[in-house]
Amino acid sequence: MRQFISRIIKPWLALAATAAMVGVTQQGCTKSPDVEQAPLTPEKRENGVRIVDLSVTEKGYEPSPVNLKKGEPVKLVVTRKTDHTCATEVVMDGYDINTPLPLNEPVEIAFTPKESGKLVYGCAMNKMISGVFMVD
Repeated sequence: MRQFISRIIKPWLALAATAAMVGVTQQGCTKSPDVEQAPLTPEKRENGVRIVDLSVTEKGYEPSPVNLKKGEPVKLVVTRKTDHTCATEVVMDGYDINTPLPLNEPVEIAFTPKESGKLVYGCAMNKMISGVFMVD
């Protein structure tokens, strides 16, 4: 019996302890799911207009969320890179934007955020696939 405990049980206990420690140390490295953070990307500007590159992939509109500033003109350059989603256009309520996105062709969309807060844009199917601008 002692040999069984030494050869079988002790390695399992060591493995379980290691797994528990890995879970504890990694727990602090995850971000809270309800905290929205925009990815850190360098800002591009052209004649005082902020340029934001967006892609439509099988994951949706990327990157999202993107931080914008109220009253600052923005030019979106949107490229649809997949034909496997319903996101074949960009619809943005309150800005009269309903722009088709041909496959693999960059499309420019200009607008100026009018209000602070969360601005959701997306596909024409009631934004089933969507992205977010966080307007400060």
